[in-house]
Amino acid sequence: MPSFDIVSKIDGQTLDNAINSARKEILGRFDFKGSNTTIDLDKKDLVLKIHTEDEMRLNSVIDVIRMRMVKQGIDPRSLDEGKQHEASGFTIRKEIKVRNGIDKDTARKIQKDIKDSKLKVTAQQMDDQIRVTGKKIDDLQAVIAMCRRNQYDLPLQFVNMK
Repeated sequence: MPSFDIVSKIDGQTLDNAINSARKEILGRFDFKGSNTTIDLDKKDLVLKIHTEDEMRLNSVIDVIRMRMVKQGIDPRSLDEGKQHEASGFTIRKEIKVRNGIDKDTARKIQKDIKDSKLKVTAQQMDDQIRVTGKKIDDLQAVIAMCRRNQYDLPLQFVNMK
């Protein structure tokens, strides 16, 4: 039976390239001259740590990072922004988690949407991905089109079409 997987994965090296190019752009910008702004990426946990002086610069850094992610082909919806924290002195620190995989609530929502579409396919959750199987490839392609139409919180990729 034909099947495919719905996943939400981020390539670590591409993300690292986007962060490095954002870091270079920020170092070269006039409004960041002499500022104490750092961007660190924890590749193991996929956490982005930003440390800067004020909220305006923090928003600028996040905009530059999103722009560089788009240029590298990464969907910026994969960033899960947390709270910002006041660090020592007059600085702000913010940790942004990069979502990798489909969480259980979103997976349930996707499975419910697939079931409500009345297509003759089955969807089952496997760890952080969803496997969709059906007898006809046309039904699977209809599921892919439906998932692209519905806006979920995270970017979805469709892989392993067999």
